[in-house]
Amino acid sequence: MSTVQEIEAAIKRLPREEFLKLHARLQRRFDDEWDQQMKADAKAGRLDHLAGEAIADYRAGGTKPFPPDEKPRHR
Repeated sequence: MSTVQEIEAAIKRLPREEFLKLHARLQRRFDDEWDQQMKADAKAGRLDHLAGEAIADYRAGGTKPFPPDEKPRHR
């Protein structure tokens, strides 16, 4: 198996088009892993406190419409 340093050296030698393909593949993998982690955290309840804080802030009037020119919804 190659070391990270060997892989980095090989990446530096890639033509631009191949480098961009590699980047896209790695980005997809990173995004997929991030999505899986977020789903696992949500399922385990590790994000519940954040949702609670956001709802409380909204109910207390501490939020702004987005986009900014959108009218606030009824609370």
